[in-house]
Amino acid sequence: MEYRHELKFLVSEAELTMIGYRLKLLMRQDSHQKEGAYRVRSLYFDDLQDSCVRENEDGIDNRRKYRIRIYDGQDSLIRLEKKIKYRGMTRKLGHGISREACLCYMQGRVPVLRAEGSEVEKELYAEMRMNGMHPVSIVEYERTAFVEPVGNVRITFDRNISGSEMVEKFLEGAFTAVPLLPQGRHVLEVKYDQFLPEYLAQALEIGTLQRTAFSKYYYARNMQNF
Repeated sequence: MEYRHELKFLVSEAELTMIGYRLKLLMRQDSHQKEGAYRVRSLYFDDLQDSCVRENEDGIDNRRKYRIRIYDGQDSLIRLEKKIKYRGMTRKLGHGISREACLCYMQGRVPVLRAEGSEVEKELYAEMRMNGMHPVSIVEYERTAFVEPVGNVRITFDRNISGSEMVEKFLEGAFTAVPLLPQGRHVLEVKYDQFLPEYLAQALEIGTLQRTAFSKYYYARNMQNF
């Protein structure tokens, strides 16, 4: 996957409702979501110097984050991902891992590096060995996603975003989490390759959207007073 544009907006429930009504007429919903939404849970890593969160705070443009992600609280699909931001664009690399490997990562231990392991696994292995990269925070939210092949567009509504430092609970059904935004505030994300079709840009135009650099991970760490 090449680098993609990624635009973020903080929005109200009323704004999401209005935009959602328009998008349902123009885009198809993600086939994986049930009853209009699915739950995303991510386990984020940082090093001993908290480099990832500090780079975000300083607005450094060339940065990366490692995370493990599951969906709807299930461990049938566990993905290790590396998200890269470069010159205002993003790229995501990922690979499925086993539950056993995930448990190792959750405990801050380095799983046995397999010869056939992905590049992301090898990079995280080196980061854990050399820089003390370890799990520091969980972020969870409910996502509604719309997709459009033209421009490879993906528009997502992320509601009820919460964070927790109970990294040992990542694979459990429930854990104590704290909301990262005031009640009724959510995140709208727009991702696309080279261009955003004009008819979708118009559907997003409601006169009140303000772009933000909102980072779920950064807000979660600030909640923890890193």
